[in-house]
Amino acid sequence: MNIFQGSTTQIFLDSGNPNETKAVLDKGFSLDGQTTNPSLVAQSPLFQERAKQGALTLSELFDLYKQTVTDIFKYLPDGSISIEVYAGENSTTEDLLSQARKLVRSLPYSQLYIKLPITVAGLEAAHILVAEGIHINMTLCFSQEQAIAVHQATLGSKRGQVYVSPFIGRLDDRGEKGTDLIHHILKHYKNVESHVLVLAASIRSQKHIDDMLTARVDIMTIPFKVFEMLQNQQKEEVKTELVAVPFQEIDYTKSWTALNIKHELTDTGLAKFKKDWDNLLTT
Repeated sequence: MNIFQGSTTQIFLDSGNPNETKAVLDKGFSLDGQTTNPSLVAQSPLFQERAKQGALTLSELFDLYKQTVTDIFKYLPDGSISIEVYAGENSTTEDLLSQARKLVRSLPYSQLYIKLPITVAGLEAAHILVAEGIHINMTLCFSQEQAIAVHQATLGSKRGQVYVSPFIGRLDDRGEKGTDLIHHILKHYKNVESHVLVLAASIRSQKHIDDMLTARVDIMTIPFKVFEMLQNQQKEEVKTELVAVPFQEIDYTKSWTALNIKHELTDTGLAKFKKDWDNLLTT
């Protein structure tokens, strides 16, 4: 049953619910860490129960988020846990830095990763935070230039201090072969001997998992329902008519500021995460 045995790929759970962390471990799977995001955490029992009492302030929201992450660490004391800042298209570098530093101060775990969006402000914040020794996870990656920008913006970091999270399933949703992006980023990172680890996200099927294990991706984060599917040996429908993503030649000598980091899926993903936070907040 354990398709992960013998693999060098780290396996994370993609969930904002500590009960799901326990359930996956109880099913006999081993976890190296967990990724969270606003949409997932907003669905957790702690947030849902509090939401019945009325809207939250931003301070209360982060207190609940920190409690959720603390509860996850109880099950994964040595694991890597990613926690996302409150961000939108107008978030400034200083705003992201302030949030990241507060989270790190209030959650004193050595394997805490701060999730930042791949935007100009996010990359500027990442450049500063890694110099302070903070671990980061650059999220909502959909292009090869974005991945190289993450590498360039965080040069000087230790290997493993920085993750980049390409979203496979969301590319599949619009007819592109998301796993191709992972393969291409791995090739680019090999070319530049990158310090950045590739974390395959938005995993939707066992085929995605099999492809990522074959690719020897550094990390993959898997939703709870996919772990259930694996345990129950359920068959899933897999899109077969996907357009290949071509390998893009990139000038590695360019600064990240000279690269094209814009992608519509990054913009829509960021807007969705912010909306899910805003739905819980006082207006």
